[in-house]
Parts: sequence; structure tokens; C-alpha cells
Amino acid sequence: MREFVDFSKALARASGDIIMRYFRRDFTVETKADESPVTIADRQAEEIMREMIMKEYPEHGIIGEEFGVHNDGAEYQWVLDPIDGTKSFVSGTFLFGTLIGLMKAGQPIVGAIHHPVTSHLLIGDGDEARLNDEIVRVRDTRRLRDAVMLYTDFIHVGQYQNGIAFQQLMGKTSFNRTWGDCHGYFLLATGYADIMLDPIMHLWDIVALIPVIEGAGGVITSWNGGPPLRGNGIIASNRHLHSQVLRVLIA
Repeated sequence: MREFVDFSKALARASGDIIMRYFRRDFTVETKADESPVTIADRQAEEIMREMIMKEYPEHGIIGEEFGVHNDGAEYQWVLDPIDGTKSFVSGTFLFGTLIGLMKAGQPIVGAIHHPVTSHLLIGDGDEARLNDEIVRVRDTRRLRDAVMLYTDFIHVGQYQNGIAFQQLMGKTSFNRTWGDCHGYFLLATGYADIMLDPIMHLWDIVALIPVIEGAGGVITSWNGGPPLRGNGIIASNRHLHSQVLRVLIA
């Protein structure tokens, strides 16, 4: 496991160097078939990580947002989202990051969230989570009325989940903000937020988050409370709040 953690750090450094070449610079923003934006930074960051993986672990597979699947069926699969939060990236904010996940036999075993602008690298293995090598934990908030709730896009909630229930949950928390994408899960795992939700997710959005949130002592499930890889939305929180969140959202 240590070997894979160290290699994840190398992937984060290499991809981060490329991303920072383009941050707040002039570049073209293209629109993909699903209406999401993509840039040269997304593509080059994924390309360098794929090259490194294929050189170091030629028997491993790769699932990337920009370039798809390599070596499908391999026991070990690296799952890459080079820029999670491209809308934030093109808007010049630091609320984006690179997601690097590793699955063994279909189960996430290592995850990394890298914020290249702030040089914050959060890595989890399901047992612990470390921010720049210092152990971090979710905080111990026990009541919804004391909780800080984060989410990525309010409109998506109404499109993919129960928007009315979500609004009820918003009213039960202390306050809520759209510090979303991977940054929301980063804040949860490092003890600065209590609930993070996304109503719609892809595999490359989810895999890296699971070892991080669980390693920090949190709970991460699908929107209906099932295994996170088997649903199309994600709820993450601490062990005291998670059941309370689910009761409101799926009542």
C-alpha cells in the first residue's frame, strides 16, 4: 500500500505541474458531448499520468475521464479525473483538484485529492487519511442544526434527485455553501465541513473519494444509502450525521 501511496504522490506532482502552466492563462475551453467543459490542461494532465502508470505498472488498467479505458479487466485499475471542477478552473478559482484513485478487484484501496494551487495533497487508504503527511479526521458534529453542508450544483439536485427534500435538509443545517466538487470532500475529510453531497457522479468522480473519506473516519454512500459505487449520487458525512441526512433526503 505504501508503494501505491507514494506513486499517487508522484502522479499528483506531475499532473499538478502541467495544470499550473495553464491556471489563469489564456486557453481554449471546449464543450464535450455532455455539455461539460474541457481544456488542454485536463487532457495533458491525464496524458502524463497515463504515461507514468503504463511505464511503472504495465499490467495495471486505467479509467480516465478524458481518454477512457486501458487494459480493461486488470486486477488493479487506476481511476483518474485530471481536473475535477473544470468550471472552477476556467473561472480562475482554486476550488478544483485532481482525483487519483486505485481499485483492486473493483474495490477502492487508495485515493488522492490534489489541489495544485494550494499545494494540498490529501491521500487516504481507508484506514487513515493524511494531508501533506499529517493525519486528518472528520469532525464530531452530532446535530444537523450545527452542521455545515456543502454541495456542487443546486440545479442538478432537482434534475436527478428529490429537490424538495434537499431544500428541507438545507433548512435544517447551520448553513450551506457551494464549495463543491472535490474541494467539498476535502473540507469534510479535513474537519472544516460536515456534509457533502452530489446528486450525480461518474466513476472517476467517486473512486478516489472513498478511501479518503473512510480513512478520515467518515461515511460515504450512494444517495439512497447504499454502496457508493452502485448509485448515481453521493452523500458523505460523519457517522453521527449520516443517518440523519438520509432520513430527510429519502423520507
